Formats: sequence, structure tokens, C-alpha cells
Amino acid sequence: MNAAHGSLLLMPNALDFGATPRDIQELLPLGVLKRAASLQHWVAEDARSTRAFLKRVHAVAPLQRALQDIDIRELPRPNKGGGATIAGADLRALLAPALSGHDLGLISEAGLPAVADPGAALVAAAHDAGVAVLPLPGASALTLALAASGLNGQSFAFVGYLPQDGALRATRIRELESQSRRLHQSQLLIETPYRNAAMLAALLGTLRDDTRLSVSCGLTLPSGWTRSATVAAWRSQPMAIAERTPAVFAFLSA
Repeated sequence: MNAAHGSLLLMPNALDFGATPRDIQELLPLGVLKRAASLQHWVAEDARSTRAFLKRVHAVAPLQRALQDIDIRELPRPNKGGGATIAGADLRALLAPALSGHDLGLISEAGLPAVADPGAALVAAAHDAGVAVLPLPGASALTLALAASGLNGQSFAFVGYLPQDGALRATRIRELESQSRRLHQSQLLIETPYRNAAMLAALLGTLRDDTRLSVSCGLTLPSGWTRSATVAAWRSQPMAIAERTPAVFAFLSA
């Protein structure tokens, strides 16, 4: 690491994005909030949500400079097809504060940046440039959901989003179920909240009766819940799932 460089701080955000905000002291450690309050330079998934985050931080740990004086730059958004990558020159420009000796925060709208969220390319560029990368403690919906599921936490895979086309989605679910059974590996996936009900229906319509399915919805919210049962039990006792609340789906095939 270059001692003349600042560090890239991977800043956790609360998991209540889009919901009624909770007291942020209940969601993030005080030490993390103090580090957030000290930063002048940020790279964010969304600048507006980052300003909202900093206002919540300020209520607990006063910002060291006025919010309007804090530099917040947004990560370039990839094409909807997902094929575009961020150019090296763009990443270097985002890292400029750290290369000049300032600590730089990386934050997403919810949870940990670069984990099921944008930012991995910037983290990789920081390593290549000799900038120290410091992950700060905070909740990840994926690990919370896995812990609450009762599925195999020793071997698991996060597979992201599944195809929206019904036939392609069913094929992918069968592939993942076969892999889960062969490797005794938990499979975790997510969906855009307004498609939660469709995803649950697809899983229940495709998975085997004896496969265990876990759904965690609204984790860290007062209304949050996790249900883990066989697919047969899910079918015999249906349960509605909110279409505006983030959810994590996980299954393990026997």
C-alpha cells in the first residue's frame, strides 16, 4: 500500500431503504457512524440517498463539514443489459481523492457496497492502485437471510437475479436445484421487490416438494420476517409476500 494514499472505506448502509427509517443507531455501530461523519469524499450508487444517509448520521455523529461541502460522485450506471463495464480512466477519476491522500467512502443504497450491489470494479481498481481497502461492519441482507434460514451455511452461492422470462426462469431454477442437491449447497437469490410474488410463485411451481425454501422479507425492519419450510409445506400453507419490501430467497435440495 502507498502510505501517501488515503483509504477506500466500504461504508455499510441501513437495510431500510424505501421504508420508514429507523433510528440508525439501532442498525449501524457508533464507530461506523463517526467514520462516516468524518469523510469529505464519497462514491455512491445514488447521491440523493447518500445525502439522506448523511443526514441520519448527523443526528448521531455531527458531520465535520456542511453537507453541501461534501463531495459525492456517483458510480456510472451500467447498461440495462448488464454487459457494460466501467472504463479504467473513469475508475481512476473516482479514486482521485484517495490517490491525493484523502479517505474515500464507497456506499450503496442499502447494505454493503460491492455485495449484491455496485462497487466491485472500484474496489478492484483501488487494490491495483495501491489504495488500502477497509470494509466497515454492517448488515448484509444475504448473510442475515442465510443465518436465519437454517440452510447450509458452510456451502452456499449467491446467484443474483434469475431470468424474467417464465420458461428460462424455470430452467434456471431446475439447474440451481440440481446443483444444490449435488453439492449440498444453499442457493441464494434476489428479485426486484415488485416481482417478489412472481418469484415466490415460480419457485413453488418449479422446485421439488422436499426442497427447503426460505424467504426473508424486510430484514431489520419491525415488520421483517423469515419463513423456512419444505416446498410442500409452503404450498399447503401459502403465505403472502410484500411487493414493496426487499426479500432474499434461498433453497436447499435434499
